[in-house]
Amino acid sequence: MTGANISFAEVVLLAFWAVLVAELVGDRSMYALASLSLRFRWVVVFAAFTVANATKMAVAVLLAHLITRFQSHWTYLVSAVAFFISAILIWLDESHEMGHAGEKRATRSKAAFVSFCSFFLTEWGDPGQIAAAALVLRFHLTLATWLGATLALMLKGGFAITLGLQIRDRLPVRTLRILSSVSCCILGILAAAQSVVTWV
Repeated sequence: MTGANISFAEVVLLAFWAVLVAELVGDRSMYALASLSLRFRWVVVFAAFTVANATKMAVAVLLAHLITRFQSHWTYLVSAVAFFISAILIWLDESHEMGHAGEKRATRSKAAFVSFCSFFLTEWGDPGQIAAAALVLRFHLTLATWLGATLALMLKGGFAITLGLQIRDRLPVRTLRILSSVSCCILGILAAAQSVVTWV
């Protein structure tokens, strides 16, 4: 198949399937997403996740040649730092001195900020982005690839959010905060270890 004889819809479906499989098998952001949904409102987390990953996927398909060679210890190091910062921010309590409305706004802003940074600053050059970049190089249909890949990421996000909500309904707030922070720390440690391995 070449870009000349494959349709836009076929590339959307192909990108959706390729990226979904790559993300489910080789990506850790599902765990981060489930962890953040334990602590923050799922709508805010999902929106931040979608915007961050749609932006990253746009970069991946527009810079396909670069993304396919992008794995380095620096990407893992940035991921580790972002996960550790997320763990700290999740752990910190909201101020009890502000009013109820102000507290809700602060919580929503914090959730959006922490969630967006957790996903935008981590996992660059991951299997899903590489799969999308490869499809662009193969078929030269950038928009179709981006659309299919982004829909796949949203579906993956839906799975992870559902898991997080199932857990959140069964645990007290303090336990959720600890679990969410510890999960981000573990992801940070794993990313730091990968940074060391790729550096050596």
